[in-house]
Amino acid sequence: MNVLVSMCLLGTYCRYNGERKEDAGVLSLLQKKGLTLIPVCPEQLGGLPTPRMPSEQSGGKVLDKTGADRTESFVNGAQEVLRLAKLYDCKAAILKERSPSCGSNVVYDGTFQGVRVFGDGVCAELLKKNGITVFGESELERFFEWAGNISPRPDFVP
Repeated sequence: MNVLVSMCLLGTYCRYNGERKEDAGVLSLLQKKGLTLIPVCPEQLGGLPTPRMPSEQSGGKVLDKTGADRTESFVNGAQEVLRLAKLYDCKAAILKERSPSCGSNVVYDGTFQGVRVFGDGVCAELLKKNGITVFGESELERFFEWAGNISPRPDFVP
C-alpha cells in the first residue's frame, strides 16, 4: 500500500523554519512490509523556499507573518500532492498536524499567537475531498486500524 507522508516527519529539512521535525513513529513505518511511503511537502511543491516565513490560514486565504498572500502557492502545492496521490494510487496520507497545508481537523487561527481552531490545511482538505483518508502523526494507531494487516519487514535495514 502506498501512503503519502509529510517529508518533515521523515526528518527532511523542509519546514518553514528550516529545522527538522522527524517523528519516530512515522519513521518506524519504513519497517512495515507492504507499506511504501511517498514523501511530499506541499509548500515546497507549491514553489515556496525553505526556510520561509511562517504562514497561517485567515479568512479563506493563507497569509505569511508579514501579511503576504501565499494562497496560490499552497493551492498549487496541494494540487501537486493530489497528482502524486493519484499517480501512486495512495488511499491514505500521514501529514504534519496543525500545518496550514497538511493539518487535519486542527490548524492555527491566523493570528500567529498559537491559537488552534477546527479546520483543515489546504492540502489535507483537497486530499479528503478526493477520497484520501488523512491521518496526523499522533494518529498512527488509528492508521494501523484503518490499514489492517501491515507487518514488520524482516529484510529492513535502516
